[in-house]
Amino acid sequence: MSQKTSVSSGQTTANPLAAGRHGERISTLISSKRAKVDRQIGLELFRDMTLGRRFEDKCAEMYYRGKMFGFVHLYNGQEAVSTGVIGAMKRQHDWFCSTYRDHVHALSAGVPAREVMSELFGKETGCSKGRGGSMHLFSQEHHLLGGFAFIGEGIPIALGAAFTSRYKRDALGDASSNAVTAAFFGDGTCNNGQFFECLNMAQLWQLPILFVVENNKWAIGMAHERATSEPEIWQKAAAFGMAGEEVDGMDVLAVRAATQRAIKRARAGEGPTLLECLTYRFRGHSLADPDELRAEEEKQFWAKRDPLKALEKDLTSESLVRAEELRAIEKEIDAEINDCVEFALAAAEPNPNELTRYIWAED
Repeated sequence: MSQKTSVSSGQTTANPLAAGRHGERISTLISSKRAKVDRQIGLELFRDMTLGRRFEDKCAEMYYRGKMFGFVHLYNGQEAVSTGVIGAMKRQHDWFCSTYRDHVHALSAGVPAREVMSELFGKETGCSKGRGGSMHLFSQEHHLLGGFAFIGEGIPIALGAAFTSRYKRDALGDASSNAVTAAFFGDGTCNNGQFFECLNMAQLWQLPILFVVENNKWAIGMAHERATSEPEIWQKAAAFGMAGEEVDGMDVLAVRAATQRAIKRARAGEGPTLLECLTYRFRGHSLADPDELRAEEEKQFWAKRDPLKALEKDLTSESLVRAEELRAIEKEIDAEINDCVEFALAAAEPNPNELTRYIWAED
């Protein structure tokens, strides 16, 4: 069932040995199909990835200026995974479950930047009403099931959403119930019990779920290959008879194609997929992390695989867009980011009289 039908953009980079086994893996992926996109989809992908990158850069600025507090984990470098997966799914129909590194997943799912930024500032206008902060973004309207501070917490929640979709169709006779759930988590989660238990149940009941491993090599400060006996996570799908794929997580067209294959199987009732996206975070684990453990040569290896630059090369080389158009999009997004910061700073604080509201499902 598990196949190494991996996808690579064919990018050339310097010395994969500098990036360790993780770098070797992404440099030797077997070439396969990448998603074909037209001009409109290409621009949408670029815009979504740029929004995620610029949003996170602004969060770093606000944090270091003392305007934003608490734990803040940024997504820089991993944008191709969020955009590639969520962009291939149906907004407000399919479901998404995130981790503590959840800002960009929320934006890709359609949560307005104003609401996400407001939540990071703890304001009433935030998507979690200022109660959640950076690690607990939630939006029922946009089918975002939440960000979770502890690793593995979101996987059973995502499993429940997938079960609901299948139950409505099979037990309640709702033929239109074909929603697929994407559960995002990192390599550090894949030695936890929830991971194995949920893979077993999902395959047993043939649930419509996509398990998305964002393998960025580093679980806080622990290198992935030092912590697990089988670093190739996608191969663990075979133990459950599940479909598994390994993909270049720095290539949005590769991720999109793999996701489309997984969604097709899920909607057809053929069960779940374990998708391992080989990626890399450009910043430290969190904004409080001095990032002193990773070698500069390793960082430079991955910087040369920047997913935004790779997509721009794809779009311009195919004459789908001009570079000037992409620069214009960047300016539009910069204005949007500045607007959401101004909005969040001016927004009202949560009412202290409602301190205990939203603890129970009272509404």
